[in-house]
Amino acid sequence: MERLKSLVPDELKQRIATSMSNDLLSTSSSVICFFLHLEQFHLITEDLADPKMALCSKNKDAAMEFKQNGNRCFSNGNHSLALSYYSKALRVAPLEKKDDEKNKDLGSVLFVNRAAALYRVGLPMECIHDCDRALRRTPSYAKAWFWRGKANAALKDYGNACSDLKIAKLMEATSLGKKQVECELSIVLQKISEVPSLPLHNNDERLRKLDEKCEVELECVVTREKGRGMVSKGEVPPSTLVHMEEPYVAIISKNSRDSHCHYCFDELPADYVPCTSCSIPLYCSETCRGKAGGGMPRNREAEIASHESIPRELKKHFEDITLKGIIPENLNMFHEHDHECSGANWAAVLPSELVLAGRVIVKALGKRGDFLDTAESVEPLDLCHSYSELAPNVKLESHIYSIVLLRCLQSSCSFEIPINAVSVSRTIILLSQIRVNAMAVVRIKSSGEHLSFCGFDASSIEQVKVGQAIYARGSLFNHSCQPNIHIYFLSRNLYIRTTEQVAEGHPLELSYGPQIGQWTCKDRQKFLKEEYSFQCHCSGCSTVLLSDLALNSVHCVSRDCNGIVIETAQVSCERNKIKHHWGISSPESLEPYLQIENLNNLDREPSRVLPLGGGYCLKCRSYCDLHSSQAAIDEAWINFERLKDEATTIEPGESLIFNASKSFNFLKLKLHPFNKRIAEAEDILAKAFCRVGDYQSAQNHCCSSIMILEKLYSPKHIAIAYELLKLLSIKMASGNYTSSETADRLNNILRWYYGSHVDAVFPSYMGSLVKGTNGCS
Repeated sequence: MERLKSLVPDELKQRIATSMSNDLLSTSSSVICFFLHLEQFHLITEDLADPKMALCSKNKDAAMEFKQNGNRCFSNGNHSLALSYYSKALRVAPLEKKDDEKNKDLGSVLFVNRAAALYRVGLPMECIHDCDRALRRTPSYAKAWFWRGKANAALKDYGNACSDLKIAKLMEATSLGKKQVECELSIVLQKISEVPSLPLHNNDERLRKLDEKCEVELECVVTREKGRGMVSKGEVPPSTLVHMEEPYVAIISKNSRDSHCHYCFDELPADYVPCTSCSIPLYCSETCRGKAGGGMPRNREAEIASHESIPRELKKHFEDITLKGIIPENLNMFHEHDHECSGANWAAVLPSELVLAGRVIVKALGKRGDFLDTAESVEPLDLCHSYSELAPNVKLESHIYSIVLLRCLQSSCSFEIPINAVSVSRTIILLSQIRVNAMAVVRIKSSGEHLSFCGFDASSIEQVKVGQAIYARGSLFNHSCQPNIHIYFLSRNLYIRTTEQVAEGHPLELSYGPQIGQWTCKDRQKFLKEEYSFQCHCSGCSTVLLSDLALNSVHCVSRDCNGIVIETAQVSCERNKIKHHWGISSPESLEPYLQIENLNNLDREPSRVLPLGGGYCLKCRSYCDLHSSQAAIDEAWINFERLKDEATTIEPGESLIFNASKSFNFLKLKLHPFNKRIAEAEDILAKAFCRVGDYQSAQNHCCSSIMILEKLYSPKHIAIAYELLKLLSIKMASGNYTSSETADRLNNILRWYYGSHVDAVFPSYMGSLVKGTNGCS
């Protein structure tokens, strides 16, 4: 897009830079007139939209090459690499059309080959899934029945294993193959006589736990300060589910395309399935693939019915497997990937926000054909936007991206897509709406891949953005830096739960970004203004809080003083809270660290007294040279960066820990005790000591980090739960399995924020970790 931006005349750039939303028809018309007569524009859009130029289409030759590489690895015993090659082959293999009768169906072969690799790497359930996929395509495929039988036997499901192998014997054409099947069958029959068959695990109980009802009645109100917002019609207790919603549209983030399902956003299993028509999306199951529009398993009832030689006692088993997963197509459901499935490059190359806008347009056109016929916000998505507040460069990009998107949709969508001033201006508004209304869909990720509470060192968890989505009603909840609701996601669905008692008619507000405890008020205000174009006046931004003051503060030069030293710009920000709102949170809690009157006076000191980079203690008014202090702090922090980098890969050396510990003592002299950097340093040292087996030191540092974070957040904040999980894992790594107090506190906070969904939101290791406090074998 940079090439197209550079070609726009300066006069048009200036018009766009100063344009408001009511100027869009004029600027859009000018952009269309310019680009439609520009050869470079047509070359670029042809490269993006023409299926003949497609790099994301299926490629049988590439699939065969991956298959051969997989076969070589499998023969050499490198089953993990073989698994990777077979998965790559499936991604690019043409799966919609069955090969001619002379050749075995390539899709079936690849699924069985991958099933064999899955079995070899110890994933029998995933092996069964791939065998089922092959059998739905080719019911008579003997190898698929054979590997299915072996996998069921590995799971001790000997009844199904026996049926699978009996059918495999019937389908096998070679004498050598029959002998191999008979050998496996005899082993299974022996097992049946020795031990009972174990049925496969049923997930019904887990699904019942997710079936929590939302019974709180909400309403949308309009206020002068914040416009539209959501309130409850009654009093709401803490940890109450107040809202759940499916997305209007959603899309996966580019950095998660190879790791998470493109529909539900859950982590991809080893037996993921590709789109049947292009090589872009991957799905966790045929169900997600079908919902997205990436193709469904073909119903081969005619071929199944032709197998009359199968004994009656095996007939039902045969039909259950070969017809399983054939789901009738829901014609009323919007298939969000359908219009992107030509293999053209645009859906893979363009920014995710732009592809998301394309999905909005196609879905909206399906509901009402005049969606692109008006430049104003219309149903079904009547969302706010802030086009007039955008930076000039963003406005120009919005114009160019809009006409490019519409040109791509013209070539791939079944609807008639006009390119005129109205449709382009409507798309520009849509991009502005997505910018301020799209929610990041997140997943919980652990620092360790497979956490085992028996002997594992410190673990940590973080929220990782895997996608973004538009929630029409969810977008009505306003922002607060001190939110009283918490959002999370199950699959692609949004859930909102209260984190405190909310009175009738009181606003229900979430955080659009950093909360109190993460950034200072000054930095939060800057972020919200740049990203969402509004000035926050929430309670947290209107009240003098210890968290805001201490977060990045320096220690007073007087060692006997606990006062806080902050930069001049932050002094001004905090003083404005008193000037305009007269808000001070718990004055008694602030008293040891500052005198409120100093906030009113310090930033008024003459420049000769308060030089650039200087600051005064808010308690005793001692002067501190912040510029030189920060330089020394940054130099000391280098040792923590080195320790952090090495501790994530190998056991850190003694010299690294020694140097970091020495720097830590220096930081404690320079930084205020509640500075967040002290907490981060404690955390890095805790992990390092845990890696070398010094669990007591690790535990001490972890506890100190938690104490600081409790000052910056609150003792019941979700951030504290993440640190408690780390502390619990350290205790258990040291052999202490009786940390019930830590485990109980962790569980209480998590259930406060996630309710009955806590086990579904967090990976299975969290439950194992907490349960491990009761003993470890």
